[in-house]
Amino acid sequence: MKGIFLAVATVAALVGGGALAMQMGSTPYGDQNVLHPQRLIVGLDLSLSNPLVDDPAFAARVAARIADQVRNLGFASEVHIRTFGSYDPSSNNFAYDTVLSVRARPEAVAAEVQKLIANTPRLVATGRWRSQRTTNILAFLDNITRAVGCGGMPTTIILASDGIEDSDYTRLDRGGHLPAPDRRTFRGCTALTIYGLGQGTGSPLLTSRLRSEWDGWARAAGFSRFEGLNDW
Repeated sequence: MKGIFLAVATVAALVGGGALAMQMGSTPYGDQNVLHPQRLIVGLDLSLSNPLVDDPAFAARVAARIADQVRNLGFASEVHIRTFGSYDPSSNNFAYDTVLSVRARPEAVAAEVQKLIANTPRLVATGRWRSQRTTNILAFLDNITRAVGCGGMPTTIILASDGIEDSDYTRLDRGGHLPAPDRRTFRGCTALTIYGLGQGTGSPLLTSRLRSEWDGWARAAGFSRFEGLNDW
């Protein structure tokens, strides 16, 4: 319960407005026999190359799509949101973590998540979040799966990102390739999704190459599904 209120306070402090609707009931989840919990991990790419940081219309579309997925989760499901970009914890110290229940219903959490993601350009413009010059997607995936994990329930990782890894590992926009993943790190992870793949590049060829790179990487890491959308 403490985690739920912390998530509420964090989002309210950043974007203002109302907090999550806390509807009190006799039990947190209702009928325990029909629970089918899932885990949703969302990474917001704050690198300068990603239109999410400065295009309000694009941020709103990403926010609406992710909110729809939150809205379709059942009670006892988890929602985790982080930012990433540079390999520097002080630049990405935002954390949102909550568990869906009668006190934090899917539709209420979805509304707050949508508001948060849609406000990314404003949060960057006002200095609440910092845009960053490198894109450490692989390091983020490694860190978040070690911190949150994929065990215990089906886990989907969504990246609001252009998918252009730009780090010590490789530079995908310069012809580099993703390194082979360690399958042990991603054991239990179900699906990897990238919204905004190749956005801002203006190149369908680069977008296609990025999709191929991430599809191969996700399969090698043990994900059963990969989806990389440039537009929708």
